[in-house]
Amino acid sequence: MNQRHKGIVCIIMSSFSFALMNLFVRLSGDLPSIQKSFFRNLVAMLFALLILLKEKPNVSLDRQSKRYLLYRSLFGTLGILCNFYAVDHLVLSDASLLNKMSPFFAVLFGILILKEKINLFQFTSIITAFIGVLFVVRPTGLSMDLFPALIGLLGGICAGAAYTYVRAMGQRGVQGPFIVFFFSAFSCLVTLPYLIFHYHSMNINQTIILLLAGLSAAGGQFGITAAYCYAPAREISVFDYSQIPFSALLGYFVFGQVPDVFSWIGYLIISCTAIAMFLYTNGYFHRKNILHSKP
Repeated sequence: MNQRHKGIVCIIMSSFSFALMNLFVRLSGDLPSIQKSFFRNLVAMLFALLILLKEKPNVSLDRQSKRYLLYRSLFGTLGILCNFYAVDHLVLSDASLLNKMSPFFAVLFGILILKEKINLFQFTSIITAFIGVLFVVRPTGLSMDLFPALIGLLGGICAGAAYTYVRAMGQRGVQGPFIVFFFSAFSCLVTLPYLIFHYHSMNINQTIILLLAGLSAAGGQFGITAAYCYAPAREISVFDYSQIPFSALLGYFVFGQVPDVFSWIGYLIISCTAIAMFLYTNGYFHRKNILHSKP
């Protein structure tokens, strides 16, 4: 198995872990999204702390990196809260899809924050993805699911901003486990006051399910980190969308959820757009590369 294949396996495992996380969040029942977020981040924080204690990296941050770390944590926390709210109020695959709009928003924030360039194909892909989202959200004003769908989309926007700052810190040499630890600790501290004053009692089953959600989230975070260590994003990022069919299958078998026709159209549009971006970045749209590529 070469490096690219290892990256593909890791990112697919990460997508399955995040799909499981959403499933456990939904199974935990009628608990506040903030309370669910606390337990999700608590487990990830402990995992990251164990890695830091084992590897003992030399963490030295300049002023700009500290600012990026704070922004990543803030947007990441907002993204999680919005995603959990959407998971509780939407079909599981719909909530996952809206959260997976983050790669497209990362492109937009990359232009604004990192001053990256965007070409016509990338711009068209973003517009096409938005059309796919409209099929899922269906902003007619007549659907009771409009508000949670918009919250889910906001979660994707925040996640896109958070990933942009992760990329910025990676360019400045900040270690991945430290980013995960700081973000998870930040989220726990932000949600702790609410947990103290508005704590909803949980039974043993709910506690176990939330710990499983945190364990799945930790697996997803570290899985995707390992994936991008094995291969560049342009080669494997499209496989991150495997979370959509994973979530659809889990939602069907556990909750009996069946997405409607418009949702399936939205899934198809965004998935095809992601695949097209993958093929474009790897040069498969250029006849010269096709004719001279090795079998």
